[in-house]
Amino acid sequence: MLKVVSDGSVARITLDRPEVRNAFNDELIASLTDAFNGLSESTRVVVLSGEGKTFSAGGDLEWMKKAAAYTEDQNYEDAMRLGRLFETIATCRPVVIARVHGAAFGGGCGLVAASDVAVADENTLFAFSEVKLGLVPATISGFVLPKIGAGNARWLFTTGEAFDSTVAQRIGLVHEVTNIVDLDAAVERKVKAVLKCGPYAAATAKRMCVEGPFLLDHNARLLASARASDEGQEGVAAFLEKRAASFVIE
Repeated sequence: MLKVVSDGSVARITLDRPEVRNAFNDELIASLTDAFNGLSESTRVVVLSGEGKTFSAGGDLEWMKKAAAYTEDQNYEDAMRLGRLFETIATCRPVVIARVHGAAFGGGCGLVAASDVAVADENTLFAFSEVKLGLVPATISGFVLPKIGAGNARWLFTTGEAFDSTVAQRIGLVHEVTNIVDLDAAVERKVKAVLKCGPYAAATAKRMCVEGPFLLDHNARLLASARASDEGQEGVAAFLEKRAASFVIE
């Protein structure tokens, strides 16, 4: 269902339902939410990936059949659990890097949008396919819209059209595109980049992007706090002394 491997600074969370293309069901949603909520304080980077040929195909057919028999209130609670998953990923302290390949449909696109960085294989297909089922991409919209903008969302949400990695990168859903052979190396470059940064600074920068924009006074206080912190003092000293800061992990 889910594989979680952690060495302290880097956690690797892998969707492990390749027989159904890593599709969502109640159990996977709960397991993913628990995994992100249970990350160690020492975790600085999370790599989110999918086992097998596909990152995630969205909703599991059996789960969708079950939901079809729910009352509206039951569907609301089910949707809230899914929405909380994306929120948990977007707001967790570590930087989340999505390793995307094969396909990311529906909720799979939601995982990509909720992540901070996304690296995709050039042959990956994406789609906000909910409207083709008479549904709407509601629980993922709060994370997709800030990434791709309302104009692109109006096109892709309302048509359900599939699009490739080139389009995904152009609209901001994906940040780097490479071939499948070099995908892991590209992801590891992002991991190493994060591990060269101050952990408090990276987490604060992430929060600024997810929760902001903030007012000037709040932003000034964030910078002042960073400058006065042990991490900020060490980072500036290391730069001036032309050495690696103590928080850098090679």
